Amino acid sequence: MSTTRVGTRDLGAYSALAFPLAMAALPVYVHVPKLYGDERGLALTTVGLVLLFARALDALQDPLLGWWSDRVAARGGSRNGFLLAAVALLGAGVLGLFHPPAGSAALVTTWLAASLVVTYFGFSMGTINYFAVGAELSRDYHERTRVTAARGAVGVAGVLMAAALPDVLAGKGGLPEGLRHFSLLYVPILLAFAAVTLFGVRQPVRSHGGIGVPFSWAGMVAPLRDRRFRWLLAIFVASGVASAIPAALILFYVQDVLGRSDLSGLFLAIYFLFGAFGMPLWVKASRRIGKKGAWGLGMVMSVIAFVWAFLLGNQDATAFAIVCALSGIAYGAELALPPSLLADVADASESGAGEGVHFGFWQLTEKANLAIAAGVALPVLGLAGYQPGTPQAAMGNLSAMYALIPCLLKLGALAVLWLAPLDARSLPSRNHSGDASP
Repeated sequence: MSTTRVGTRDLGAYSALAFPLAMAALPVYVHVPKLYGDERGLALTTVGLVLLFARALDALQDPLLGWWSDRVAARGGSRNGFLLAAVALLGAGVLGLFHPPAGSAALVTTWLAASLVVTYFGFSMGTINYFAVGAELSRDYHERTRVTAARGAVGVAGVLMAAALPDVLAGKGGLPEGLRHFSLLYVPILLAFAAVTLFGVRQPVRSHGGIGVPFSWAGMVAPLRDRRFRWLLAIFVASGVASAIPAALILFYVQDVLGRSDLSGLFLAIYFLFGAFGMPLWVKASRRIGKKGAWGLGMVMSVIAFVWAFLLGNQDATAFAIVCALSGIAYGAELALPPSLLADVADASESGAGEGVHFGFWQLTEKANLAIAAGVALPVLGLAGYQPGTPQAAMGNLSAMYALIPCLLKLGALAVLWLAPLDARSLPSRNHSGDASP
């Protein structure tokens, strides 16, 4: 376990796996409902219930996966075995999802449920262990942000690739054919990039926690005994829901407020590209003002951008492109700084829990944030009378839900962050207290 600077070679090798992990998420979330509803004829209610079941199972398993990984690593094992298993499961799951069989509704429903469970299990196992490995690459306060920023930037590249490939690969069969070709191309990409990470990172990876955490409900929630983790989790929930609401509503906002649904892809590309380009800025900012201060600065930038979005109306495409750029830079702070702070909190924790169970709990919370955002924003808009496809005035209900409510949540998160004991002096490493100096 390193306490010094992570070499460029190791950083590049570690970051590689972020690319295929990010590639998998977007097509699964975006295209699966339409593929099984349109091409295989399943009722949308059936698809929705299967997705809900698979998602609930996926979220609940995360702390258990983290605990299991910590136990193995703490006994002298490696997290690489979990990553190998995750890669195999994820590859098989993606192939299954985008090659559904023709047959009865019962057969297709069973296929969808099984493929989703395998895909989500592989993705969760891979992500939790991958993040835990990143936390263990260095215990240096600033190096951790460098690691998370590199991982986030490569992940953004994976998202952009996944957004473009199905359409590029679509032939006469349209998007379903493009998705099948995507899944066939995805597996060798996943194997190649995973090999770079598994065999290219030279530092040994060992967990310092996990042995004393029992296999029980108390063991799964052991991180909650740490007040710093509770502070961080409260901030993450408020800030995460604030970020997830615009993600759930952006296509409606672009279509019905701006009247420029033809530019949706461009707006998303600007957002993600500026998120990646902003990563080095947040690494530098965290060195100058600390991770807590830099994250707060990102929240302020996000509020400024979304207040502007609230004021926009029909055909304000250029102004919204600037909003996407500003909010994209702020998104880079969300990718780089909270996971870096979580690694510090896990290292300084006195709960006995290792990095894996901390990141497992974090993954569960992140999924809950997405569910809360979609589960609240869409019904509230419906109750307010919004109908998709109906033009909306500037500063109306849709604009308020898309931009104003997230601003209020971000300001609440900022207030909690201001009070939270999450600066460098409050997060001494359990084994290397000198590493946490600013």
